[in-house]
Amino acid sequence: MKAGIIGLPQTGKKTLFSILTGTQPSSQSDQKKILIGTADLRDPRFEKLVEMYQPRKEVHARIDLALLPKIERETIVRGDVFKDILDLDAICHVVRAFEDDAVYHAEGSVDALRDIEMINSELLLHDLVFVETRLERLAVAIKKVKDENQVKERDLLERMKTHLESEQPLRLMEISPEDDLLLRSYPFITRKQMVLVLNVADDVLEGSDLIERLASLCVRDRMEIMQVSARLEAEVAALDSEEERREFLTELGIQHSALEQLSTLCIKALGLISFFTVGEDEVRQWLVRAGASAPEAAGVIHSDLQRGFIRAETFKYADLMEHGDEAGLKAAGKIYLKGKDYTVEDGDILNIRFKV
Repeated sequence: MKAGIIGLPQTGKKTLFSILTGTQPSSQSDQKKILIGTADLRDPRFEKLVEMYQPRKEVHARIDLALLPKIERETIVRGDVFKDILDLDAICHVVRAFEDDAVYHAEGSVDALRDIEMINSELLLHDLVFVETRLERLAVAIKKVKDENQVKERDLLERMKTHLESEQPLRLMEISPEDDLLLRSYPFITRKQMVLVLNVADDVLEGSDLIERLASLCVRDRMEIMQVSARLEAEVAALDSEEERREFLTELGIQHSALEQLSTLCIKALGLISFFTVGEDEVRQWLVRAGASAPEAAGVIHSDLQRGFIRAETFKYADLMEHGDEAGLKAAGKIYLKGKDYTVEDGDILNIRFKV
């Protein structure tokens, strides 16, 4: 899973990237290249399982993060930023929502809604220009030789053009698996999932006014939204231990760190769920698409497990927490054997039985 962090200058995106990945971007203000980092996804359930099983090894699911060069009118005109977005699964747009006279704003004032709509408009325009250019080329090709696949593609692109002209991102458009094959190699940006990260002042972190004001926009354009104080998160990240960091957040009344929030929203936006494997040797979190079968989940662990799948021994995280341990689950009849038709659910704990 790869997510890209974008945003206007002075939004706090470098600070957020550093907190999430532990990678320190250059102090130079003019970033022209993509910076790549990796973050362990944070899930309170994983931490609880580690505490319970005390394994010799613990393995988080991971997310690759890319810090894209700053978005300015010059980079938009050149199109550099759009090329950088193409290989991402999701986009995290960091939006400045804090006032600070010492930090300039590219647009002259702080207005989160204006900045969100400006960036979204540029992404829509990119896709619309591509569609129009491709339609022009198809029109010429179809005049020479009327190919059935090209006609299908033209009709699909015409629908997409109408959709984009109504100022709707392509992720809202229903596209069949057959049509998806026609589009897979094309650089459509608004088909990607979007997470808005509002960088707010410390004193409004627990408030919800701004999120509520943006709620209708997020529902309309299918965007996830969260808010953090990058400055405060940087202070937390500088503490020596996870225990200290957790205590500090608790004292401030913050239930979930930036990485926990971003982990949850990226997984949700990409249509993924988590399942776990546990034991004294290892506790590990895995990601699989929502609606996956037990053999497909087994394949995430190793292809041999999917190929030789017999059945899955499974129990629920919530049941484990309720009954205290696996012995309690067995006594309560809460450990199940599931076959190939079982659909894995978020929070399942699996033990795959297989034979190759």
